[in-house]
Amino acid sequence: MRKISIFFLTVICFLVNYTQAQNTVPIYSLILKGGHVIDAKNNINEIMDVAIQDGKIAKVAKDINPGTGKQIVNASGMYVTPGLIDLHTHVFYGTEPNHAYSNGSNSVMPDGYTFRAGVTTVVDCGSAGWKSFPLFKKNVIDRSQTRVLSFLNIVGEGMRGRDDFEQDISDMDPKMSAKIALENKDYVVGFKHAHFAKPDWTPIKKVVEAGSLANMPVIIDLGGSEQPGGKVLLDDLFFKLLRPGDIYTHTFTDIARRDQIVDPATKQLKPYIIPAQKRGIVFDVGFGGAAFDFSQAIPAIKAGFYPNTMSTDLHTGSMNSAMKDMLNVLSTFLAIGMDVQGVIARSTWAPAQVIKREELGNLSVGSVADIAVLNLRDGKFSFRDVANKRQEGTKRFECEMTVRGGKIVYDLNAIAGNVNSSK
Repeated sequence: MRKISIFFLTVICFLVNYTQAQNTVPIYSLILKGGHVIDAKNNINEIMDVAIQDGKIAKVAKDINPGTGKQIVNASGMYVTPGLIDLHTHVFYGTEPNHAYSNGSNSVMPDGYTFRAGVTTVVDCGSAGWKSFPLFKKNVIDRSQTRVLSFLNIVGEGMRGRDDFEQDISDMDPKMSAKIALENKDYVVGFKHAHFAKPDWTPIKKVVEAGSLANMPVIIDLGGSEQPGGKVLLDDLFFKLLRPGDIYTHTFTDIARRDQIVDPATKQLKPYIIPAQKRGIVFDVGFGGAAFDFSQAIPAIKAGFYPNTMSTDLHTGSMNSAMKDMLNVLSTFLAIGMDVQGVIARSTWAPAQVIKREELGNLSVGSVADIAVLNLRDGKFSFRDVANKRQEGTKRFECEMTVRGGKIVYDLNAIAGNVNSSK
């Protein structure tokens, strides 16, 4: 009888130990523990854990058992967000002389500028046109760890030179642009108009035609543009030419030769700006080297007008000036009155919706595991605009870690724990 009791006791102990072991068998490749998760799509704004497996988000919950992860990241005191999406960049880098942003040296290869700023997806903003897109895909898109998407320039040659190529209306072909976009719809998300300097709406009409043919948004850059017929350019643009879902970039620029969103004389937001936004016009930052002024942004924010999307306009002329990188842009907007949740939403879920890539910019279970782990430093910081005006702030974002497709691709302070090889 005693032998039977010992036998059953042994079996019970085995089963208990087996069950405990099963409960701690790693089922996740990576767990980010204790971070403040901001996920605008899923209305999450609290301390949570995030688990990853097979390059996808596997679980978002409180107190995920660390024994179920092969590698643990202590994200306490940090923000954990979807990988940032930079809606306006120039990454068609090349070595051709006098090619500007289209296979030229004004653009940059993305990987050196993205992961260290928490960015996992960039949208090249019109550097390539339908003629040059195949080379852009071969040399940049296919070679980058960063996810690279494209607004296709309505100019076939792309941004090869604003004084000649970008003024050539004969090279603006909506049908060919739409054809190439649809043939490459995994990469092309819309169309770009930029730098046309004559008082003529034709290029904008052509780019909108391409957008209509392909059912994609367009993004408008009016740098260098004049006002056709002396009319208020932005009013007509927003209500007569663009469709809901189309994008206006360089929102906060203060260029005298074109209409601004804030009246320079009265410092008041113009009355048609918020109605245009309510109509569905998307207002993008596009900071750049010459396209963000506190004289426009601060009065607009005070009037209750906020951009829909954050972006850098990354290129060689902006990366070392006032713009610097995506996190500096976000920190600048914190300094002028926006909140953390607002700037994160406008650089994750909002741009994903704008470019119709709703599989991105969120931490839903099953979504690709693109993640930014951000520190928000407290202190005394200063930010500049393109006119060299200075703004004080007390917060600055810093990227601690970036995860792309479930793999750690940037780890500033080695916060990732060692991989448990026994698991």
